[in-house]
Amino acid sequence: MTGSDEQDSTPTAGDRATTHGIVVGVDGSDQSVSAAKWAAREAELRGLPLTLITAYTMPVFAASALEAGYGVPDDTTIRDGAMQVLQGVVGQLGPLQVPLVHRVEMGDAAGVLVDYSADANLLVAGSRGRGGFLGRLLGSVAAALPAHAKCPVVIVPKGEHATRAADGVPVVVGVDGSEQARVAALAAAVEAEVRRAPLRVVIAMPPISGAVAWLPATVDERSMFSEMKEKLAAGVEWLRSEFPSLEISYEIIDGVPVDVMVNESKTGRLTVVGSRGRGGFTGALLGSTSQGIIAYAHGPVMVVPNVKDSRLARRASFGPTFS
Repeated sequence: MTGSDEQDSTPTAGDRATTHGIVVGVDGSDQSVSAAKWAAREAELRGLPLTLITAYTMPVFAASALEAGYGVPDDTTIRDGAMQVLQGVVGQLGPLQVPLVHRVEMGDAAGVLVDYSADANLLVAGSRGRGGFLGRLLGSVAAALPAHAKCPVVIVPKGEHATRAADGVPVVVGVDGSEQARVAALAAAVEAEVRRAPLRVVIAMPPISGAVAWLPATVDERSMFSEMKEKLAAGVEWLRSEFPSLEISYEIIDGVPVDVMVNESKTGRLTVVGSRGRGGFTGALLGSTSQGIIAYAHGPVMVVPNVKDSRLARRASFGPTFS
């Protein structure tokens, strides 16, 4: 399976037909069970198939052990063990209203999941997992997925699979004025529509003294805030033109981007960010900062890859932009 780095439209979870639907990586840990339960609910919400994947590799000591004459588990033994783990997770999901496929694949876990993402609507993983022969499916591997996946990636913390579908609970998107952030905002708007939830657009503004000490002393923090608010409001008007039935609010919050978005994840239905963004006074919300959000979030976080989207060209007609 192959896929390009850029696609013709925003790769949201519900806007294109794929073979695998919602793909979730599991390794039997509590984190992966939470991810699988969250993914199952999303698959039913969209009427998409659910695909559970477990990946494994041969133990690194196998070759040296064979040379020394020691017996090591063969591929069949390891594969059977991985299948038992996978079936154990399937058993915890209960009956589903959508097709369920579960597969054991040999190979690096991150690479296997990235391959599947080329023909998936959404890729889901837990925030941390176990080590051992299953190949470190979660944890550091999950952290690597957003940078390489061909579809949006959702990382689900342990125990955070319960629905947050109460009235008024928003999907939250973090923006920083970059085009990648606009792509993330479009994806977040679709997620909000799918859930019949409001959309909350947030931009973090770190204290000038700490975040941008290189700025001239003449820079007026109040005027910067006012300029940022004007540009953010223009961006929200653009979003409203694309999603006229969607309730959208926005806010500029003082604070470091990671801290701001982690706090939003405590109450948001889904927290959405882009895979990379800009630096500068907006605090580099995306890119490496998204990894910090994933690491400390209290709820599911969606990371949206960069894509081509014709709607981006209409943004400039709604007022000043950050770039």
